[in-house]
Amino acid sequence: MSTDFKVKKINRTAAVHNLGCKANAYESEAMISMLRDAGYEIVPFSQRADVYVINTCTVTNTADRKSRQMIHRARHLNPDAVVVAAGCYVQTHQEQIIQDQDVDIVIGTNEKSHLIELLESKLPRAFISDISKEAAYDELPAHMTQERCRAFLKIQDGCNQFCSYCVIPLARGRIRSRKPADVLAEARLLAQAGYKEIVLTGIHLCSYGIDFIDRHSQKKNNMDLLIQLIKEMASIDGLSRIRLGSLEPGIMSEKVISQLAMIPQVCPHFHLSLQSGCDATLKRMNRHYSTTDFERVCALLRSYYHEPTLTTDVIVGFPGETEAEFQETYRFLERIRFYHTHIFKYSRRDGTRAAAMTDQVPEKIKTERSHVLNSLDRSMNDFYRKKFAGNTVEVLLEERADNHSEMECWIGHTDGYLKVEVYGSGFRENELITGVIGKEIHMID
Repeated sequence: MSTDFKVKKINRTAAVHNLGCKANAYESEAMISMLRDAGYEIVPFSQRADVYVINTCTVTNTADRKSRQMIHRARHLNPDAVVVAAGCYVQTHQEQIIQDQDVDIVIGTNEKSHLIELLESKLPRAFISDISKEAAYDELPAHMTQERCRAFLKIQDGCNQFCSYCVIPLARGRIRSRKPADVLAEARLLAQAGYKEIVLTGIHLCSYGIDFIDRHSQKKNNMDLLIQLIKEMASIDGLSRIRLGSLEPGIMSEKVISQLAMIPQVCPHFHLSLQSGCDATLKRMNRHYSTTDFERVCALLRSYYHEPTLTTDVIVGFPGETEAEFQETYRFLERIRFYHTHIFKYSRRDGTRAAAMTDQVPEKIKTERSHVLNSLDRSMNDFYRKKFAGNTVEVLLEERADNHSEMECWIGHTDGYLKVEVYGSGFRENELITGVIGKEIHMID
């Protein structure tokens, strides 16, 4: 890590590059806001800047490599710049990152609120706490996002699940929830600024509020607190949509689903993390549900909502995954029929139990299985699109497309997060319109 740097006091420019999840994206937007408030002009990362901030990710080996690449790219763009490495890769590779001469400042996952102080040299240039002992949520300033229609709102950090393949608890620590008053204050600011949709995000969203509950109390579970927070958000003037981030299927009971269905602002779009459609594999993964549990949740959502959009994640090539187990996953996905499945090849992460498991699956087999599931995903997506033809939907218009024709074409998303294009005239950005799929509204990739 370099120890000799200065940031010019006038005409200062800064660039921020985000890697990874929606929570990281929220934090990057917050750091952009902090830099702007401190007098920096924000420029694209590809341009020469006085300060480069890389908000890193470590969820896979590929994420690690991209994090390192962006750090070194920043130094190449301006050898005299201050290069700041922050986030999950920094947290889990502290010794390596501190030794990297291309890095001037390192910031852990729970210290991003101190960015400006670190730039002004009021704190040590390596600020990384013991994340396993952190109990306080790192409150970042309320901010506007780069998008003008949809805003992400982080309400929680950390994860207590310790899935056997996942390094995130080592990078993000234990559950830390944001105070409801702070969440609602930022939601009101976003609504007043004109945002019609807010996406609630976190590292393990369904764990929101666990750290608020007295362990001896039997009166509430944490999902009561999350539902109450969503109800209060729904009462905010001007806020038309509340979209939920990734959800844990084991916590989605009928009580929870029925309460969500009574809040009209909640979007009928549910991302349920599956990871495998084979019970034996789920057990090795330390996932806390069975395929039967998962299927029951999907059936409940489809009983309380008309044609909800269900999406999921699947890992192929987990240690010990046999061809028979893979075929179980294939048949399960075929039966559930998700709108979209994010498919990942298992990535061996140091410090996790899965890394030490025998029967690691060869990379060639992982790639083959990934291709098979991607093909299935495309066919299920086509099935879903045909199913929606003729349906009346509400669309949030997000940007005007350059279609080189006299008729206006706008791109937007339905409440179920189907990407569509709308033809017409007199529309405005951030407007909610209603139409029929197959007529004035067309689904696109």
